[in-house]
Amino acid sequence: LSIMVGGDANAVATVAPCLEALGQTIVHQGGPGTGQHAKMVNQTLIATNMIGVCEALLYAQQAGLDLNRVMQSVASGAAGSWSLSNLGPRIIAGNFDPGFYVEHFLKDMGIALAEAKRMGLDLPGLALAESLYRDVDEMGHGRSGTHALALALAKRSSVTLSD
Repeated sequence: LSIMVGGDANAVATVAPCLEALGQTIVHQGGPGTGQHAKMVNQTLIATNMIGVCEALLYAQQAGLDLNRVMQSVASGAAGSWSLSNLGPRIIAGNFDPGFYVEHFLKDMGIALAEAKRMGLDLPGLALAESLYRDVDEMGHGRSGTHALALALAKRSSVTLSD
């Protein structure tokens, strides 16, 4: 677990032992609210990266490629990511058990988009991801893992993910 924390330095130091029990990477981002903003950066990266992971695997499937061989080819190169290496095999296996729930991800994306709007930012990639994840939720997968995005993308293309 990577922990992004904001707040008074003395307060953060006081709770450091608790944080260390939860995760190995703990970064004090600055004053109050900065940890939340860093978390929104994290969620934005995951949301947009997950689109690429799911679309790529769907493309590979429809091209008739062996998905495990594709993973072997791309996961360790420039296209590699934690999501691809850890959730890609689960997508291939049809295992959409949660590590992080879609419904919680939607909440976070809503927060990030609201904050972006407040800051005068237009984040079309994140807005697209939120829209796609709403489709996942409407399919009844709000309590599935974020990689269940593959199901909504397959549905949009009128294909079925193979196991």
